[in-house]
Amino acid sequence: MVAPVEETTAEAKTPKTKKTTTKKTTSKSSTSKKADKVEVTETKEKNVEPTPVVESHVEGEVTVEKTSDGVIEVKKHEDTQSTAEEITIEQKLLSLYNLQQICTKIDDIRMIRGELPEEIRDNEDECEGKRTRIAKFNEEINNLKQKIAGENTKKEESIAAIKKYEEQQNNVRNNREYESLSKEIDYQQLEIQVADKHKAKYEAEIVEKEALIRETEIKLSELEEVLKQKKAELEVIVADTEKEEKELLEKAEVLKEKVDQRLLTAFEKIRTNAHNGLAIVKIERDACGGCFSKIPPQRQLDIALHKKIIVCEACGRIFIDDKLVNQHEVAIVE
Repeated sequence: MVAPVEETTAEAKTPKTKKTTTKKTTSKSSTSKKADKVEVTETKEKNVEPTPVVESHVEGEVTVEKTSDGVIEVKKHEDTQSTAEEITIEQKLLSLYNLQQICTKIDDIRMIRGELPEEIRDNEDECEGKRTRIAKFNEEINNLKQKIAGENTKKEESIAAIKKYEEQQNNVRNNREYESLSKEIDYQQLEIQVADKHKAKYEAEIVEKEALIRETEIKLSELEEVLKQKKAELEVIVADTEKEEKELLEKAEVLKEKVDQRLLTAFEKIRTNAHNGLAIVKIERDACGGCFSKIPPQRQLDIALHKKIIVCEACGRIFIDDKLVNQHEVAIVE
């Protein structure tokens, strides 16, 4: 009876120890969880309070900040860079627009002269053509005179040959030699006739060309008189607008220095090809101000954002937003 009692007591002791151990472990885990919570709250409280910045300076496109803890932070200027790009594009567009206004004013001043400069150029070209024609006629006359001199030389040579053959006929020994010399004399006489004929032809050509020269000289003198009058008239018109045109040209040169060379080359090429001389235009009634082609709404929105230079798909002119011009009050030449 004693043995079974001991076994039961042993069995009873063992579960008690297990229970106590489980309680201890649970208490440890609970304490660790509380500690974790406390640490989290402490870290949160620490994150809420920003560390004071001891030193801050800008290096190029970044800002370097040094805190009291000795931590160094580097921040890039992404926003400022993007806005700088937008500003430069705005400045390019505004410079081009201002340059366009000055060029248009210069075109208007030159338009006052009308077709007079072109007429003067045409008259100058015509006068130069007349002078060239006269010089050519004189050269041809000199060549004809040289040919006449050549025919005279041939004629003299033939006359000298005839005299020689006639002298030889007096000393012939038979009829065969006499007939041979007679044929030579006949041949030389034919040469004299041909030379006279060519000479008369060349002399007639000289007379004709001299008449053409006189006629051309009369027309040339008339053209020179008309050219002189037109130049005097143009000088009067230029004198009235010369000062204003000079000032505008100087302003245009100053603006050209501020524009990118590649963009300036494109601008001048568009101006040359455009019939009205407009290279940069606004949007008017949802259409291009140069060729009046319809512009889609999305493209109008891109133009209004002025983040990049946009050109017309139809005529190639550069677009500028009307609001941008009004906001910045572009200095338009009056």
